[in-house]
Amino acid sequence: MKGVDGVKGVKGMKGASEVGGGARSRSGLASSGPWWALIAAFPFVAVLTTVVLVYAVVTDRLPEPLATHFTTTGGRADGYGTAQDFLTVVLGLLLISGAVFGALLQVRAFRPATPWLIAGGYATAAGVGYPGCLTLLLNDGVADASAVRLPLWHLPAMVAVALAAGVLGRLLAGAPPRLPHPESGGAPRLDLPAGTAAGWSRTISSPLMAVLGGVLFCAGLVLGVLVDWPASLSLILAAALVLPFASVRVTVDRRGLTVAPTLLPSRLRIRRVPLDRIAEATGRPIAALREYGGWGYRIRPGGSGLILRSGDGIVVTLTGGRTFAVTVDDAATAAALLNTYADRARSQQGG
Repeated sequence: MKGVDGVKGVKGMKGASEVGGGARSRSGLASSGPWWALIAAFPFVAVLTTVVLVYAVVTDRLPEPLATHFTTTGGRADGYGTAQDFLTVVLGLLLISGAVFGALLQVRAFRPATPWLIAGGYATAAGVGYPGCLTLLLNDGVADASAVRLPLWHLPAMVAVALAAGVLGRLLAGAPPRLPHPESGGAPRLDLPAGTAAGWSRTISSPLMAVLGGVLFCAGLVLGVLVDWPASLSLILAAALVLPFASVRVTVDRRGLTVAPTLLPSRLRIRRVPLDRIAEATGRPIAALREYGGWGYRIRPGGSGLILRSGDGIVVTLTGGRTFAVTVDDAATAAALLNTYADRARSQQGG
């Protein structure tokens, strides 16, 4: 199968180099990179240092073993461990979550939403550090660890602290870069000779979904370690439902338009639109909040869409009048190929 990049003669549209990722490379993100790296690392370093300092202050007054796990009803201690093991778990969670957010910051596709990644890192660090320090302080000076109680008001307090830290991180990160919107590609066609096949495929990633899934997963782990594993399953399940939308592959070929998560087997698809259902496809800028009210798989009157960011996207008008949209780079090329294949399908059917 011949790739679209090798096909010449696109009617009514600009070249893929003008529509696709070229604008992203000129966004000037490099000048902000070092500052963003320092800001992103700060919460994990600060929380890790705080936990170690609290441990150093109270270590001589901790019971052996100390209470490390509490019930959701009454906050009674029902799990115990050594202080060293508890410290290792908390520091491990901080280091792992910090490494995950650090790796996401290096992914080029996530860079336009770096401020939100930083906000998620702040919330995660606070969400791990709060119960870590709290557990050490609750055990401070207690002779019998079974007498330790976790006041349940600390659970909403932990959520509030994590949200406040996230807001702080977002404010410190500053405004995201303003990327130029690609112009609409209209309803173009490709000059594809009869009998010639072409394929087009792009991957689009959502830092917002990645952050949300990562925060839910880390929160589930923290809740499972410190409180109760059954109570944490809902958070881990929510993370499993969110994370597949963090990265999807959009494909256009002789079968139509296919949207599938890259983190799952290829046979599992989010949406497939066959050629016989396509009336017209266009490539144009999509405003996530204004047009669809948010991110993710969105349903609105007259249509639906997988909206992972604002910017370039494919909008397919179906034969029944509804629309389906997906945000992806180089959408004009994909729309042109879809229109070409849809025209072929109609001509073969005598339409």
